This record gives sequence, structure tokens and C-alpha cells, in this order.
Amino acid sequence: MEIEYNRKAFSDKELRNLYQSILKPRMVEEKMLILLRQGVISKWFSGIGQEAISVGVANALSREEYILPMHRNLGVFTSRDIPLSKLFSQFQGKENGYTKGRDRSFHFGTKAHHIVGMISHLGPQLAVADGIALANKLKDNQQVCAVFSGDGGTSEGDFHEALNVAAVLDLPVIFVIENNGYGLSTPSSEQFRCDRIADKGVGYGMDAYSIDGNNILEVYSTLKKLAEELKKSPKPVLLECMTFRMRGHEEASGTKYVPQELMDLWSEKDPVKNYETFLLAEGVIDEAFIKKYRAEVKAEIEEALRMADGEEQVQADVSRELEDVFAPFEFSVQRPASESKKNIRMVDAISEGLRQSMQRYDNTVLMGQDVAEYGGVFKVTEGFVDQFGKDRIRNTPICESSIVSAALGLSISGYKSIVEMQFSDFVTSGFNPIINNLAKSYYRWGQHADVVVRMPCGAGVGAGPFHSQTNEAWFVHTPGLKVVYPAFPADAKGLLSASIEDPNPVLFFEHKALYRSLSEEVHEDYYTLPIGKASLLREGADVTIVTYGMGVHWALKALDAHPEISADLIDLRSLVPLDKEAVLNSVRKTNKAIILHEDTLFGGIGGELSALISESCFEVLDAPVMRCGSLDTPVPFAAALEEDFLANKRFTEKLLQLFHY
Repeated sequence: MEIEYNRKAFSDKELRNLYQSILKPRMVEEKMLILLRQGVISKWFSGIGQEAISVGVANALSREEYILPMHRNLGVFTSRDIPLSKLFSQFQGKENGYTKGRDRSFHFGTKAHHIVGMISHLGPQLAVADGIALANKLKDNQQVCAVFSGDGGTSEGDFHEALNVAAVLDLPVIFVIENNGYGLSTPSSEQFRCDRIADKGVGYGMDAYSIDGNNILEVYSTLKKLAEELKKSPKPVLLECMTFRMRGHEEASGTKYVPQELMDLWSEKDPVKNYETFLLAEGVIDEAFIKKYRAEVKAEIEEALRMADGEEQVQADVSRELEDVFAPFEFSVQRPASESKKNIRMVDAISEGLRQSMQRYDNTVLMGQDVAEYGGVFKVTEGFVDQFGKDRIRNTPICESSIVSAALGLSISGYKSIVEMQFSDFVTSGFNPIINNLAKSYYRWGQHADVVVRMPCGAGVGAGPFHSQTNEAWFVHTPGLKVVYPAFPADAKGLLSASIEDPNPVLFFEHKALYRSLSEEVHEDYYTLPIGKASLLREGADVTIVTYGMGVHWALKALDAHPEISADLIDLRSLVPLDKEAVLNSVRKTNKAIILHEDTLFGGIGGELSALISESCFEVLDAPVMRCGSLDTPVPFAAALEEDFLANKRFTEKLLQLFHY
């Protein structure tokens, strides 16, 4: 277990710098543990015993190269010279922290220091690094990216997806796995059966190494060597760093589950004490140097704490909280350069919107399964590879989660990303990064997610339970996501172009049954339409019909079949943001409202709209607000069952009931 240091060609100055880099986070941690006991901070995930990895990695890479650490990598942050006062403000939930009190510990990033912090789900961090590495490769900037995970995180599906994507795309990313023997209290023997985590990298066709993670010189020199190799020949590498966590997963959990002999064994391999002893023996430092530097760090810590403690507690401000859910974006309608139009189908309008947006924004990358030469299963991207090349039109493995996470990584690096879900149903495999990373990144640390996720959706084509859902309600509940759902070709083109312009994450729903069944005159030139602005398709005085997507066409047919009903027909076009005023103003005029959607009735957006109307228009309502949705069952396959399932089956009856109320 003895640490064997090899000076190699290190100068005394380099050795001293590494010593200062590894001692500082240890001293900061020791102070944090005191503050935790005093109640100044609420939680702490200790990295004591593992500092050599964080410090070695951070010092081996250039300051312009991104590192994606976890919650035990304080040494990354201190090595990148983040002001301690700002870091302590973050730990205390103060205004000057990186998340303005909205998140804790290391759940943040800072582009100024090229650090991207974690989310608690661990795994998605790895594929965000894939996206940053892909951006580096596209820019040909000779930079690598390093991302951390623990041994427990290697059991997550995101780990396997991220490694596979990196290997397939030859991405210059180093996966740094801190193997400390436990995932919280679960030992490695109960997590995986291979001898080493490095074996998992070999399984994905990448170089993989296992090194002593407590030996700072071995970590530093290995990372240096790997980084140089990857710059010359882009490829991923898995680096397993053997180490041990000397304290609990977090302080409240303790270490009673660890055998005492194991604690004693690893305490002898303390990376700070051993390195200090080595440098003293080599004559690189002396006791006076140690005393002087410790005093400097202690003074820095105390002054930083004084500054952080002096800040007022963060004050709640509802308007600011709501404003910070989305990145600011000054949208202006882009009108077509000419009035020239042509009659095209919905699928063609979407394809044209994509094509013209990619021409307009050369930093746009489109990713998805079979989107390149094959043109996508619905042929929306047919011919795109010939026009834009395989760098920008990228086939991906079947791994929705990692591709969504990689899209965020591209956004962090200044790209726009478009991700095609082959079917909207498959988004469940990418749900976590959409809900917990794309949606929350700007609110948490000011990083916008310039990502559009295209969602071919809907029933009526006999595709059964896994290819027919219209699942917009899953996303309208999550602050930070915009949800767009057009019903016509012209709207689809203009709204898709606007979605790609918008720096915020957008879920763009495209009804499959409308792809080739619906045509209209569409402007040939590039143009945009405002997201959040409903369209009034029919005007009347008897009733307000609020709908979107396929529901618009069902409503039009019902009104055509019943000319006695004079109705306002509102096509919402987007669900977030929602054009509330268009809905409420109409209901105040007609005094009756019905909401129609293809989604199942219970838990659909119709419930929210009904509540909104009831709360805002109760005094003027002449009848209960009615909802019409599909049956609360999975989408069936057989034609007769599917027809009976869909809301269209019951809409006319409900509309007449409301009309005669």
C-alpha cells in the first residue's frame, strides 16, 4: 500500500505547486467540517483522502479545457482559482454564490473557469462531457475534456451510453472514475463483477487504465500524457483511479459500514501527508515552507469566510425567480423576404424549416437515430448529409439519454443542437436529462440549453402503445421547458425556425398523422412565428373551443358539420408559454368553454386550462368548463379500438352538450 513517487522530469517548482494545490482543498475541507458542526453550512460531501485525483486532473489540463467534476472534487475548484469567498457563499446559499441560493455545494458550473457542475443523478454528467468533446472536435481546437464519476455511478445506464457514444464518435474525452470502493455503503463487490472498472472501458473499444489515485504525481503525469495523445489523435480514454473515502458518503451517513482494518490501511495512504513527507525527504520543501503556506491559506480562508458571512441571506423575489427560469431572448418576427409560396405537406414544411435554419446558423448540429444518409424514419432530413456533411448531421447509437446530455454539452460550447426522437414515445429513455438538466440549467447557474428536441407523436396510424402517444403533458409541468405543438404546415415551419433561434430548450411536437395528409400554401423563404401566440381560426359568439395539434382538425370538422354553432376556435400552437389572454378574452365573450386534446383526459393540460378559466372567468361562465380527451388507457393498436380511444369519438357530443346547456 506504500505510495511510490517518481520525480521523473518534474522541477522543484512543479512539485511545490502540486503540493500547494493538494494542501489547499484539504485545509478548506477541514474548515468546512467545523462549519458543518456549527450549522453554518447544511451538508458536506467530503473528499478527504481523494484530493490527489481532483488536483492532478485540474493541474494537468489547460485552464481553457473543460472539467466536469462531482461533489467530492473540491480540488478542481480550488485548482482553477475560484475565489473562496464566492465558493463559501455558494455553500451557504448566499446571493453571491454561483446559483443565487438555488442549489447547494457543487451543483453549479462556471464558464469563466471552464467547469460544469453535476446534478444529483450523477450519470448524465458523463454525456454532457461527450457534447463538449464533440464541440472541441468540430472546432479542431486541440482541447480535451475530463469528466468525473464514482464507482457507484458506473452502474448507471448513462455511464454505458456515454462511453459508447464517445467511442463511436472518437471523442477526445477522459472519463475519470474515482474507485473508492463504495457507492455510499454498497461495496464494489455488490456493484459489479469485473475485476476492475477499467475493464468496462475495454468493453467499449477504448483504451483504459487503472492507476494509484492517491499518488498525485502518477495522476498528474498520466493525465498530461493522455491529454497530449488525445490532442493528436482524438479518442476517449477511461482512467480508473484507485482511492478511498475516509469519511462518510456525506457527513450524516458516517463510516460504520467500513471495516476498521480497511480504514487503518488507507489512512496510511493519505495523499496529502504522503506527498508532504516525500517532498521533505527530497529537500523540495521544508517545515518553514509548510508553515508559511499553511498560514497563507488559513488567512485566505478566514478572509473569504468573513466576506461570505457578511453577506445578507438571500431574499425571495418572485418576479426575479420567474424571470430566471428561461434565458432572456429578444425575439423579433422574421418575415419572409418575398411573398412567394408553394403548396407543401406538413413533413416538407418541417424539413424546409430545419434546412433553412441550418443554413442560417452554421453552429447548428442535428443528431438522432438514422437521421443522416437514411434521412430519418419519416424522411424529414433526407438529403441533409449531402448539403451539410456528417459533422453537422450525426447518426447516433440508440441512446436517447446520452444524446440529450451531449446536446447540452454542445450548447455549453456555443452550438445549437437539434435532437430527433424517432418517436416521441422514446423520449422516456431521455427523460432525466431533459427534466433535470436542460430545464434547470439556466435557473441554477445561468447556463442556457440551446436545444430543440423534435417529437414525432400522435395516434391514428395504427401504431399501438409505444409509437402513438402524445405526451406533451409530461413536459408542460416542468419549469424551464418550452413546448410547441403546431397543427398546420405554415405554422410548423415558422415555429420550428423560432424554436431553433430561441436559446432555451424546446420540445417540438409533430403529429405523424399530419405529416403527409395535410398540405397548404407555405412561404418559400425563411421566416419565424412567435412562440406563445395562439391563432384564432374561427370567430363566434356561442362557445370557445381551445385545442392544438390534431384536435384543431377534429374541431374544424365538428364545426363544419354543425353550422348552427358559432364558435371561437383557438389553436394554441404552443403550450409553454401559453397565450392565456387569448383564451380568457374569448371565454369572457362567449361565456362557455371546451378544451380538446388528444392526450388522455386525466392529468392532461385540459385540467390546467379548465382551472385557469374557472379561476379567471367564473362570474361570466354560463356553463361548466368542459374537457374532452382520449380514454385513460394506453393507445391501442386495432383500428376499432384506436378510434374508440381517441377524443374525436366523443368531441361532437360534448360540444353539442355545451352548446345546449
